Amino acid sequence: MRKGFALACTLLVNLILASAHAQAVVVDSIAESLSGMPGDPVRGRAIVASRQTGLCLLCHSGPFPEERFQGNLAPELGMSAKRLSAAQIRARIVDASRFNPDTIMPTYYKASNLKRVGTKWIGQPILNEQEIEDVVAFLGTLNSQP
Repeated sequence: MRKGFALACTLLVNLILASAHAQAVVVDSIAESLSGMPGDPVRGRAIVASRQTGLCLLCHSGPFPEERFQGNLAPELGMSAKRLSAAQIRARIVDASRFNPDTIMPTYYKASNLKRVGTKWIGQPILNEQEIEDVVAFLGTLNSQP
């Protein structure tokens, strides 16, 4: 009896923890923070500008005067921030292919059912939950700029 109760409790805890990190996409948004914590816009800016972490500037441009080469394959980041809510931005960072199956934007958080992934990165998201929240927070600051 004790083993059965302990197993049931363990399964319940695992189920609760798994649901806390699940991304519930409602229509075109993920309303809840993936990490349960607010993002840091300073860290988010560093991720977006990084050519090793976010790689955003390969395709997008933005308010980064220190970065000489910025992309022009995707919308300017300020434009996206002005037309999308934080919840919509979060959903697109998690898995842009959900909204456009032909997109060239990588899925930053989805790690399963991907094609052409290097062996070293199979099953690993590009950004973790808090990094995504940081990027969302930074992009939110662009919404308030003229």
